[in-house]
Amino acid sequence: MVAIDTLQVLPAQSVRAYRLVNSKFPPIAIFDDVASADEFEDLYALQALTNPRIQNQTGNLELIPRSEIPFGIPGCSYAAAPFTHVNPEGSRFSDGSFGVLYLADCVETAIAEVRHHQQAYWSRVPDLRYERFVFRALTARFNEAGAVDALNVPRTDPIYSSSDYSASRLLGRSARKAGATAIRYHSVRRADAICWGLLTPKPVTSIVQTGHYEMIWSGEIAAVHKLSTYMGR
Repeated sequence: MVAIDTLQVLPAQSVRAYRLVNSKFPPIAIFDDVASADEFEDLYALQALTNPRIQNQTGNLELIPRSEIPFGIPGCSYAAAPFTHVNPEGSRFSDGSFGVLYLADCVETAIAEVRHHQQAYWSRVPDLRYERFVFRALTARFNEAGAVDALNVPRTDPIYSSSDYSASRLLGRSARKAGATAIRYHSVRRADAICWGLLTPKPVTSIVQTGHYEMIWSGEIAAVHKLSTYMGR
């Protein structure tokens, strides 16, 4: 087991990273419509009076302090969503009781990571013979200050297991308890690539949509195609 106090704490540095999200999950407008926690509370209370689906849209707000949500940045909803809509099955660094924002060093790495997990998920869906799934490509910027660096941990270490997340989840919990903002680590799905697991959205300074990709399922993920480049306004 990797001891958290043996990992280097990274200094401040602005990093560009990438992420794919399924297009069936729209941005959560309320996070992007306010610039502070106080404004969020006021707008949330107002919308709750007329929108019975507001809790489903925002997710479980009790899972993250308002002070950690980076209100006012471009794409705040993309930064906050993994921490309020937590996968109960967990992930590499979480047992499902808290959220992690996973980012990759390039779009190709993000595709490789998502492709692996979608392949595993869709293979469990009965009678799924052919389908087309569309993903948004996101470009993020965040500050690495306070992240712990697992790049010096040998890839043979259990935290890099391709299927058993028990060791990496212990590391994630230890890092979170120690106040680390993120874990920088080797991608397990693409050689010589780097990923980050952000344990809080607070370091994020922007997340913008940059394109769309589709994954074609035909008994397996048969192809991945780039559909468009998002130019913005």
